Amino acid sequence: MNTINDTRSTLDKYMPWLLALLAAFLAGKALKRMFWTAFAMYWVFHASGMHLF
Repeated sequence: MNTINDTRSTLDKYMPWLLALLAAFLAGKALKRMFWTAFAMYWVFHASGMHLF
């Protein structure tokens, strides 16, 4: 029974860190995708002759 309690306490101890790491990883991927989408849209407008800035 001690191994079950040890496993559960280890899981309880590290699960918030793993969830935070997963959330940070997914947020980073979303930010990267937003950056490249905005960059591509800028170059589409720039190449078409519409200079926004």
